[in-house]
Amino acid sequence: MDAHRKDDESELIAALQAHDAQAYEYVVREYSGRLLAVIRGIVRNDDDARECLQETFLQAFRAIERFEGRAKVSSWLHRIAVNAALMRLRSRKRKAEASIDDLIPHYNGSEERIDPAWQQPADSGPDLEAKDRKAIVHEAIAQLPENYRNVVILRDIQELSTDEAAAELNLTPGAVKVRLHRARAALKTLLEPRLEEL
Repeated sequence: MDAHRKDDESELIAALQAHDAQAYEYVVREYSGRLLAVIRGIVRNDDDARECLQETFLQAFRAIERFEGRAKVSSWLHRIAVNAALMRLRSRKRKAEASIDDLIPHYNGSEERIDPAWQQPADSGPDLEAKDRKAIVHEAIAQLPENYRNVVILRDIQELSTDEAAAELNLTPGAVKVRLHRARAALKTLLEPRLEEL
């Protein structure tokens, strides 16, 4: 970050801590879109996502005087948003964890894949645009059961460490690793036929 941007960030934090209404409005306007996308990816419900977004800003503005500026405002808000979304999930009636066994590739005793492995068509490589791949991956992630989807979102999209994701989800790091491994295997199964269509 260059000095000018660092000064801008410091000025924004000072204005927020002084309860400047324009600074509050700027933060809401500037960050609502991306925070809502993060939250929606976790809670998978527009009404819940909007409520979590409001809760994110309420929590942030209540805690702003304690914010020391060690992280960027955007990073700080992002963490609050993820926590609000995860708390919303925990507050829902607990359901039995869904299985993804049907999506995991099967192997025989010789470690050979039983179900045929997908081969990308030779002519699809350069024509497969990044935005198409990204949209297909996000659709596949949305199809995962919630307990697996959240691990993928936190580890692969939000790029939290295993320990951070474990703390957010109230799991052991080992459980996060197992779920992530199984979720990635399931995603491969979901993505193979979609990529073949392109």
